[in-house]
Amino acid sequence: MAKADDTPPGEPLSVRQGYMLAVLVLVAALTLVAIYATGAGARERAMSEARLSAEADQVVARLRQQLLTYELVTRGGVSLLAAIQRPNQRQWRNYTDGLDLSQRFPAMLGLCYAASMSPAELQDFQLEQRAASRQLFRVDPPGARAEYGPVVLLEPQTMASADVVGFDMLTEPVQAVAMEAARSSAAARITAPLPMMQEGAGPGLVIYAPVYRSGIVPANPAARPAALSGWVCAPFSIDPFVASALPAGSGGLSVRIVDIGEDDAEADDLPLFPLDSAAFPDADADGVRHSLVEQVYGRRWRLEFHQARTGGSGGLLGPAGTIALGVLASLLLFALAMILARTQSRAQDIAARMSDSYRRSELRFRSAIRFSAIGKALLDRDGRIIDANLALADVVRTSPEELMGRMFGSLFTGGDNAAEARARAASGSVYRVTRELHRDDGDIRHVHLTYAQVPGEHGQDVASLVQVEDITDRLRAEARVLALNRTLETRVALRTRELTRANEELESFAYTISHDLRAPLRAIDGFSRMVAERHADAFDDVGRGYVARVRAATLRMGELIDALLKMSRVSRSELKREPLDLSAMARDILSELAQGDPGREVEVVIEPGMVASGDSVLVRNLLGNLLGNAWKFTRETPAARIMFQRVGQGGEEWFEVSDNGIGFDQAYAGKLFRPFQRLHAADEFGGEGIGLASVKRIIERHGGTISGEGVVGKGARFRFTLPDEPASG
Repeated sequence: MAKADDTPPGEPLSVRQGYMLAVLVLVAALTLVAIYATGAGARERAMSEARLSAEADQVVARLRQQLLTYELVTRGGVSLLAAIQRPNQRQWRNYTDGLDLSQRFPAMLGLCYAASMSPAELQDFQLEQRAASRQLFRVDPPGARAEYGPVVLLEPQTMASADVVGFDMLTEPVQAVAMEAARSSAAARITAPLPMMQEGAGPGLVIYAPVYRSGIVPANPAARPAALSGWVCAPFSIDPFVASALPAGSGGLSVRIVDIGEDDAEADDLPLFPLDSAAFPDADADGVRHSLVEQVYGRRWRLEFHQARTGGSGGLLGPAGTIALGVLASLLLFALAMILARTQSRAQDIAARMSDSYRRSELRFRSAIRFSAIGKALLDRDGRIIDANLALADVVRTSPEELMGRMFGSLFTGGDNAAEARARAASGSVYRVTRELHRDDGDIRHVHLTYAQVPGEHGQDVASLVQVEDITDRLRAEARVLALNRTLETRVALRTRELTRANEELESFAYTISHDLRAPLRAIDGFSRMVAERHADAFDDVGRGYVARVRAATLRMGELIDALLKMSRVSRSELKREPLDLSAMARDILSELAQGDPGREVEVVIEPGMVASGDSVLVRNLLGNLLGNAWKFTRETPAARIMFQRVGQGGEEWFEVSDNGIGFDQAYAGKLFRPFQRLHAADEFGGEGIGLASVKRIIERHGGTISGEGVVGKGARFRFTLPDEPASG
């Protein structure tokens, strides 16, 4: 009998076996960590020491290269002095300028020449300097000595190094030792560390190269002091000298250089770099160390290097760090194995729930199809019905069982297979077509079909789901609506013809009335003029006044007839839209008004750049009426002012014509735009009362609006819009 936790071949592991496997993973990982950790510390330290030794060799090579360069610079000075027994300051400056010390050798403070002189030679040199420059060459420190080594040439000279010229280097013990060694060995020698080279330069060193008279070095060392002419010296600062040799980005690397004496003598350790020994890690500091001794121009330097432990690839984890990292990785693997083991049973539960959920989803899908109010059917790849709902059976007037196995396309006639193929290609997985369905009873129905691709179960051949919607009633309703629309269009056309005929008759009536009224008016005016001219003596003043009133009334009647015709032309003329410069048009109109009334002084303010779209003739008529009214009604105002500008509020913009004339009562604003309505007496201000009515008609023909506001004695303003969209005219 098999145990409960035995696992058949090919089946997943049980939960207990998963736990055992996790424990085995942990044990194996810890074993590997222990094996690796035993030698990891030694290997890492050996690698770090090798890297530090290589970096130390590179630093020493750079230091030697820089010292060799400094020696070559001093040797060049020696060659110059051999060719010229004693070069002057200008020749020495030309030589040093050609070297470009400040750019090529930043650590070097300059290049100098210290002459070797006896007291008599020093006295002769001072006399020569006084004769040449009328200045006494002073030696510092003063006093009588058997031998002098003053600096006679120095370049470049700065504020900090100006007092170096004349300094007797043989009086400085550290420098004197190096100078004596260079003279005896006929080779370049370097000093021990000097605490202060010059003001602001910090600690430094000086390398000396001996100069012999005529450039010939005596073979006998005992004869060299007498043949010595002087020394070429190159002082340089220690800090930039060493810093330039250190590798860039050397994180955690510390360097200490100690001068341990001459080649053939023992001396105390003199810190060379850095001067503060506390800046270098002590012996207990964590990391690796490397030390070496170098022979440097008669001195011995001990170079000590220390590389601190870092977190990078070059750092030292040590055995403890390696073990900790390995244990952490082992625990992570163990936790992962445990999670996999514990999730196995959950995966099985989830699979069971998903199977149950799938069955429920299948049941919901079947129920949704069967009880849907819209006809639906499942088709196989050949187009046969493998399932249909009651709504589809009701559309076809049959039962769902009779639909099973039938070709779905056989239910329809008059289909356009090419159009259906184009719709399928354009829409992809979902496409729609309209077909005619012929029932068995002979009734023809229009249906809207929506095809959608759906996947089937393994072993099933479900290819698509089709939705059948009976749209016969909707199409019939649309046909009725179209018929009503055609009837409505016919009625609209009839009403349009009637309105056109009425407008034509109105226009004919206006011309007829104008013609018929003008004849009696001319007769009345002519006879009244004849009476006034021929029989004026037969009337008294009252009678002559009556005749004058008759003539004035006939003239007024003629003006009203002309205004009526003018307003009818505004409504009849064809609207031609074009871009208009309203600012220029307003300036032209006001210029004409000023020419017609030259005695007026009116302040005119027109905003530049105002443009609109409209009929140029009608818009000029519009502005002429508004600006003409402003000109007319400011006649009695002492400081008349007329403005034409664009104003806006709440995202809307208007054109505004305003003045400071007599204004009007706002209570009568409703009469402004009615024909023949006047708010002022005719004897005060002339006009027919039709200008603003024409303005309103022009604005409305352009699809805009106009409004007027006024205050008695303070002026009026009119705001209007001219939309860019074409308006029916």
